[in-house]
Amino acid sequence: MAAAAFAFYPHFSPRNPVARSKSRRTPIPFPGHRASYVGGRCTDIRAKCALQTGRFSFDVASEMQLKARGFMGMRKTKLVCTIGPACCSEEQLERLAMEGMNIARLNMCHSTREWHRNAIQAIRRLNEEKGFCISVMIDTAGSDFPMLDHGSASSIKTEDGSLWLFTTQKLEGYPFTIQVSAEGFSEGILVGDELVIDGGMATFEVVEKIENDLHCRCTNPGLLLPQAKLSFWRNGKLVTWNTTLHALKAKDWKDIDFGIAEGVDFISISFVNDASDIKHLKSYLSSRSVEFTGVLAKIESLKSLEHLQDIIEASDGIIIARGDLGVQVSLEEIPAIQLRITQLCRQLNKPVIVASQLLESMVEYPIPTRAEKVADVSEGVRQYADGLMLSGESAIGLFAEKALSVMKITSEQMELSSRRELCQSFIHQPLLAESSVGKIAEQICKSAVEMANNLGVDAIFVYTKRGQMASLLSRNRPNPPIFAFTDDAGARKAMTLLWGVFPLETHFSDDMESNFEEITRLLKVRGCLKLGDLILVVCDSDVGGFDVLPLFQSIQIRAIV
Repeated sequence: MAAAAFAFYPHFSPRNPVARSKSRRTPIPFPGHRASYVGGRCTDIRAKCALQTGRFSFDVASEMQLKARGFMGMRKTKLVCTIGPACCSEEQLERLAMEGMNIARLNMCHSTREWHRNAIQAIRRLNEEKGFCISVMIDTAGSDFPMLDHGSASSIKTEDGSLWLFTTQKLEGYPFTIQVSAEGFSEGILVGDELVIDGGMATFEVVEKIENDLHCRCTNPGLLLPQAKLSFWRNGKLVTWNTTLHALKAKDWKDIDFGIAEGVDFISISFVNDASDIKHLKSYLSSRSVEFTGVLAKIESLKSLEHLQDIIEASDGIIIARGDLGVQVSLEEIPAIQLRITQLCRQLNKPVIVASQLLESMVEYPIPTRAEKVADVSEGVRQYADGLMLSGESAIGLFAEKALSVMKITSEQMELSSRRELCQSFIHQPLLAESSVGKIAEQICKSAVEMANNLGVDAIFVYTKRGQMASLLSRNRPNPPIFAFTDDAGARKAMTLLWGVFPLETHFSDDMESNFEEITRLLKVRGCLKLGDLILVVCDSDVGGFDVLPLFQSIQIRAIV
């Protein structure tokens, strides 16, 4: 059985021989290391020198936030920005990164692969040259719903009573004409049916049908975004098409191959129907690349709601695409569906992102409506979603950086105001693991979070190879931030999505005591730790992953002196 140690060291210091003798541990081997030991001390010169020379990657924006606001002021909700023509230059991307962007999303519905390649390379340069830790996500198109092309790269306005033609023909130069992507989109549609754009961004009434073309009158004016989706309603019910939905089409597989070649960190699948879509893609990825790529499922259809738990269990995370979901369900159902999904994701320990129209008014205006800022963004934070996503607000909006700033500030304020509620939440999560190894890990992380909250520690340090222990800590939503140290660059990028986790890449020696000494020394030098800070340390040394028994796991309390 694995050993779990619980210890308290009030006067930890390399110069304190008493504390050192109490805190010494048997060296723990990691795969790939061949270190030797003298008196229990690591003589792995490569790993030790790497730490001593400062080879230590900390996201520069997170480090600045820590220095300015302290541990308890660090934002735990992750921010996702969709990259588009409004924010694609290196200068704009850097400003978004400084404002707190954790994940850059590229929507493969738009632009060319060469454009996306340039954006990925620009983000990679920010990470390598400027010290950021921004993960890259590509979003497949996968849409079986008719999409609109109004010929403009930005949004266009509709006016009440205006007449529009919806057709599959490409008629350039004709005003008030919308090209629809799907052949047969008007099959079964009747005069008097309601045509809804993006779940309510604009609404039309069908006034005439000529062959496959629809002449419609605008009854609820609004914005038509590029590649907006449409649906038809009759007597308050969705009009469905007699088509077979496919989550991944030929173009999507080409985009996935592109993402593999470019080394993206996450791939999100649009219009997932059931778990088989996820499993298929995961199998494909494992056969094409040795690097881990997270697969996220977008929940945006009635079928995905019918198979929700299976989809969550099969995926590496969930995106609640409320805009497209609102195309298929009535708007008043969306809040309850969002809450249901976020709660189920927490129970199953899968990260969840709330997306679509969080600050939609900021596509055109420099400030959001109070309802958006106070109610919608704050509710996503209060539900403990791992992340919030900007879509059109950042991709094509006039105020991309300001929209991100509003979402960041609102998230920070809501987190602080709900701290007491947060401390009492998600401590009593059901056990997920079936093996004894997994159960041990879950119980250790649950106990660690309870100790951290009760003792009022400043931060949690977790040493993890693949990010599993960091994920389990995050699941329990601790009050202090989680600093996850790993020597795997891929694991670090994957952890950028986890609530409250700040991943840092460093080289491990096989002596966990030495790792803690060197990391705390570096953090003190950089002004990130000060005397008296109380740190809860979770150590996990696994050999070959969680399918075999860890040699050692521990919870320790360290006071910085």
